[in-house]
Parts: sequence; structure tokens; C-alpha cells
Amino acid sequence: MLTSRWLKAAGVAAAITLATATAAHAAPAPDPAAESTAAVVTLRYDDSRAGGWEAAISAGVASWNANVANVKLVEAAPGTRAEIQIVATSGWPQATLGPVRPGGQARVELGSQAVTDGHDKTRIAAHELGHSLGLPDTKPGPCSQLMSGSSAGTTCTNAVPNAAERSRVESFYAGGLASLVPADGRILVDAP
Repeated sequence: MLTSRWLKAAGVAAAITLATATAAHAAPAPDPAAESTAAVVTLRYDDSRAGGWEAAISAGVASWNANVANVKLVEAAPGTRAEIQIVATSGWPQATLGPVRPGGQARVELGSQAVTDGHDKTRIAAHELGHSLGLPDTKPGPCSQLMSGSSAGTTCTNAVPNAAERSRVESFYAGGLASLVPADGRILVDAP
């Protein structure tokens, strides 16, 4: 009787093991494309208080989205919370130094003083968004460095991050791990 129960238990255990092993082998392999899509960090921005800057903001966002894969900037739907608040001001442009995280908050101020002095609006918008993504100023610097800001002069219209800037942002958001990179939080004012 004891042997019969033991054999019955062993048989059930073997059947469970076999069923589990079969199910594990039958499971589809993970799709690398789905994994890489899942790793993209999406940050929402609200530019509803940045009148007169809409085209520059759209172009600056498009520049970042075309040049980095680990983070995407999308316009927040009305009434939803945005990680990046963009406002128009009369002073010099400034922004919170990130990298901002999903659920976090950063502020970008697009100051008209820089435009009055002759600086390109799209470059300003892309540069300030770069701060929100974690990049500090690289002043003084050449026009080829987006984060050189106003030090590149008023003739500079480059709104595209260079290879080093792209690489740094990619590393901040690699594998969807933005929450592990501490945000700096300082406010960077881009006056000359």
C-alpha cells in the first residue's frame, strides 16, 4: 500500500515535470524588436504656454526623435500630465537639467531675449530640450555642438545633437533605465 502511494506520487510528479518542460519548449522565442520597443522611454511635453514657439518646438522635438532611439518626446494630450513643461518668457532661455524621468518634472523656458539678440528659435528649443534630457552646456563651443548654446554665435542654426551628445542621451535612457540615472535638477540659464 505504501509502495503504491509512492509510485502514484512519483507518477504525478513525473507528469507535471514533463508537462512543464513541454510547455517551456513550446513557448515562442522573445521578439527582439518588441523588447527594444519596450525599452524606449517616452516623455511627454506640454507647450500650451509657449505661444509663438510652436514651430521651433516641433522642429526641436523632431531633431531629438530622429537622432536618439532610447527616448522619444511626444506632445501631451490636453489634460494629461507632462514631464516637460515648456513656457515662453521674456528673459533668457533656461531649463531644468535632467535627465527627466517618466513621472518626473522638468521646466523649459524659451526666452525671447535670445531671439531679440539674433539666436535661432529652433536651435534654442532643441538646446533647452537637451538640458531636460540630461545634457549640460558645453560653453564655449562650436556650432556643431548643440549644447554650446549661445556661445556658437547668432549665425549658428544647428539644431542637431552631435555624436557625443547623442551617445550621452542614449546612455541615460538605455534599456528604459532612466529612473536609475539621478536627475541633476539645477536650472541652467543660457545667457551669454
